[in-house]
Amino acid sequence: MYIAIVEGNPHLRSLLGWHLQQAGYETQTAATIEQGKKIFYHHQISLAIVDSDLPDGNGIELCHWLYQQKQSLILILSARNTEKDIVTGLKAGADDYLTKPFGMQEFLARSEALLRRSRLTLAPLYLDYGDLKIDLVHRRVQFRGDFVDLTPQEFSLLYVLTQAEGEPMSRSELLRRAWPDAIDNPRTIDTHVLSLRKKIEIDPRQPSLIQTVRNVGYRFNLDSPAHKIQSSTTAQKISSNGLSRI
Repeated sequence: MYIAIVEGNPHLRSLLGWHLQQAGYETQTAATIEQGKKIFYHHQISLAIVDSDLPDGNGIELCHWLYQQKQSLILILSARNTEKDIVTGLKAGADDYLTKPFGMQEFLARSEALLRRSRLTLAPLYLDYGDLKIDLVHRRVQFRGDFVDLTPQEFSLLYVLTQAEGEPMSRSELLRRAWPDAIDNPRTIDTHVLSLRKKIEIDPRQPSLIQTVRNVGYRFNLDSPAHKIQSSTTAQKISSNGLSRI
């Protein structure tokens, strides 16, 4: 269970990490919004601890971005202690708000309370669509029993499509959610979709998983009769060599 700490103060960042590690948690640390986002691209994070004032921007913006990813619970740390500031943070998607200065015991208690809540709503460790299996922990994909070599961009795009639950998404929305920092033309999505189809479709010319929605964009087809849809939160279903067959 990873905890991400995005804190601009290097001393406090180190102190928070040390106490969490002593409590038995694995941590990933970052000093900026940009570094924080990279953590979430490469790790399954259960709790994000975010400073409201970061060197490269407002931590509330990162909080809002994290909330849109629907990946982790969020604890904001802030020297801003007015009611307006706290309400702004909570409305941006934070699950709790702790004002500075604070005691380390209170910080640990609030973190552990959020993690208890996280255990009750565990995100799936993998997604199973029959022929297509997606390992969210190791960011690996199997198609018809064979591992598929996806680029980081292709994996992010595939994941965003699956999370839309069958709803169509525009190219601009896909670009914004899959690669928030990208400055590419939304039509770049077409190139990546074409590449994905070659890797995870039985017949890329007649795709059954990633479907084109005219005048809109693309959707992930949850109704394809050839794909049985399951998900699991048990780590035992993922073997050390990859995903187990179901």
